[in-house]
Amino acid sequence: MRILLAGATGLVGSHALPILLDDPRCTRVIAPTRRPLPLRHAKLDNPVLDFDGVGAAARHWQVDAAICALGTTMKQAGSREAFRRVDHDYPLALAQSLREEGTEVFVLNSAMGADVGSRFFYSRVKGELERDLRALRFGSLVLVRPGLIGGERAGPPRAGERIGMAVLGVLGPVLPRAWRINPAESIARAMVGTALQPPPGEHVIDSAQLAG
Repeated sequence: MRILLAGATGLVGSHALPILLDDPRCTRVIAPTRRPLPLRHAKLDNPVLDFDGVGAAARHWQVDAAICALGTTMKQAGSREAFRRVDHDYPLALAQSLREEGTEVFVLNSAMGADVGSRFFYSRVKGELERDLRALRFGSLVLVRPGLIGGERAGPPRAGERIGMAVLGVLGPVLPRAWRINPAESIARAMVGTALQPPPGEHVIDSAQLAG
């Protein structure tokens, strides 16, 4: 299978990339990024582009399935408009173009609590993206909804996540599975697994299934 991986430089995407490259079922990985990846591999195609044009670029990528791990934070984005552009507009533009070109499988790294009716902006944007992806009618749409993601991020640590990780790390054994830390590698493996062996229709993988 030819797989597109969007967000290969992020926490989850950086775990998904080597898993895809090591899997014999995957013959090609197209991983668009803003800056060239430091990795070279015979199966890897790394288009470097401005994601404002990701929809147009995707029309030239013939893939069997797409894994989308694009995302940012309000702090990194700097505004609600910029956050929505990265977490909603880019993934949707990508999905629309791929669907028009015949791609049947789309796997999204969404978030626990994604809901178009949420009073929280973050969760509402995630819910709106899920809604808009459903309208594209993929043969297989997988929505992965992790809670707090565990793993080493590039760049400066996020204070809120650092505190949350410390608390959940101590309380994890006595908490319900849905509230436990979701390791980035577990999320990546779930996404790769469903891309390479896609379930029909819509399928949700929640935080309890991803808990460490």
